[in-house]
Amino acid sequence: MRLRKDIHLGTLLALPPASRGWRASLDEQLQLLKAEGYEGAQAWDGWGAIQRAGLDASGIARVTRPEQLDPLARQHRAEGLLYTNLHLGTGFDSDAEMDALAAALLEAQARHGHRLLVETHRATATQDIWRTLRWVERFPDLRFTADLSHWYTGQELTYGGEFAERMARLQPVFERVRAFHGRIGNSGCLQTPLDRPGLYLDHYRAMWTACCAGFLRHAEPGSALSFNAELLPMAVGEGAHAMWLHYQQATQAAPTDPWQGEPCDRFADAEALWAIICACFHQACHDTATETPTP
Repeated sequence: MRLRKDIHLGTLLALPPASRGWRASLDEQLQLLKAEGYEGAQAWDGWGAIQRAGLDASGIARVTRPEQLDPLARQHRAEGLLYTNLHLGTGFDSDAEMDALAAALLEAQARHGHRLLVETHRATATQDIWRTLRWVERFPDLRFTADLSHWYTGQELTYGGEFAERMARLQPVFERVRAFHGRIGNSGCLQTPLDRPGLYLDHYRAMWTACCAGFLRHAEPGSALSFNAELLPMAVGEGAHAMWLHYQQATQAAPTDPWQGEPCDRFADAEALWAIICACFHQACHDTATETPTP
């Protein structure tokens, strides 16, 4: 079992020309990814361009109704995708609606032999940690993409100085993580550069190591754990046609600012996140190798 160096293509969106990841076209950026040792890229669509560049492709989709899952799994398997990352539900789902989505997901996954991973994400069924943990009790076969920034910031895991206690309660999800969205935030900002003061980096290292250990304990032999840096811009496009994401917390750009208002090079930070997850995976390998197997 091993770690895969993948990337979310949103990390390459709207990069300033000074970024090491800037290129004049997506095709050139994909060739850069290949040269930098990335194995795959994740996107909502356009998977053919990824595959033509010699990279594996994985998918992303938003699903709000159970009947959407079967055709999605069929299509994404036909497209040759490694797996699909799902924004499942709306966050207003009842327990019965969450259960219907989970049952349909597991059925579609089994029927088409295509892995469907539920992302921990705001504005979806997983936005509330307590309800997600109860959901896992009812559907232990669910597997997850861990975008832990949505919980660390969105549910303030550091509240009351209780990070360790709160993290311990997340173990049922950590055991079921089979992919990452690599983003690090602090208690007040969902996506932050990696040089800000505070304990957040240590906290993410601890959570990511726990997820890696869960993968090593329970995944099938020969499996790969996909790590996708996902560092999104403030906005894509300009004027009335701009799509505002508000992930990168932009500042007012000075005339000499090489990042044009962005506080860091997102592509360089993606490489830094890869170094962090590699250290976490190494630590998890050490930790699980010394565990006593459970009968």
